[in-house]
Amino acid sequence: MEPQVKAKPTSLYDEDYQRWLDQTVAQLKARNFSDLDLENLIEEIESLGRSEKHAISSYLMRLCEHLLKIKYWESEREMCLRGWKREVINFRLQIQEELEVSPSLKSFLQDVFRKQYKNGRKLFLNASELNAYLIPEEPVFSLEQALDEDWLPWPPESSSRS
Repeated sequence: MEPQVKAKPTSLYDEDYQRWLDQTVAQLKARNFSDLDLENLIEEIESLGRSEKHAISSYLMRLCEHLLKIKYWESEREMCLRGWKREVINFRLQIQEELEVSPSLKSFLQDVFRKQYKNGRKLFLNASELNAYLIPEEPVFSLEQALDEDWLPWPPESSSRS
């Protein structure tokens, strides 16, 4: 006789996510806390925080990539500078929007800046095919400069959008 395996009962969360969300919101509004699916609710809330951090981290990586393109990719600069500057503005705006909703992410950005600079450097090196030894492994600009809407790494000593 084979042992019986009890299948995990499927929950509304597994069957119909949107309906689960609607029901959970209704339960919260009605202050019906005793019937909440706490396990999945906690998981969802934790996931929201991870998603926010992932998004802002990704924007920072792409911002660093484009700042490096502007600073170092001389052979493409004349043709691509306008587009790169637009991308820099876009990523700065995305980061600013995230920080407006969650100002505490500013310290998270400081924590991941070096890592995302290095990741942006990898993307830049892959795109440009420049020799890696030409591009510093440590950040060549600060987080404050990267986020400053009036700063670009080129021309050298740039302090305006140009």
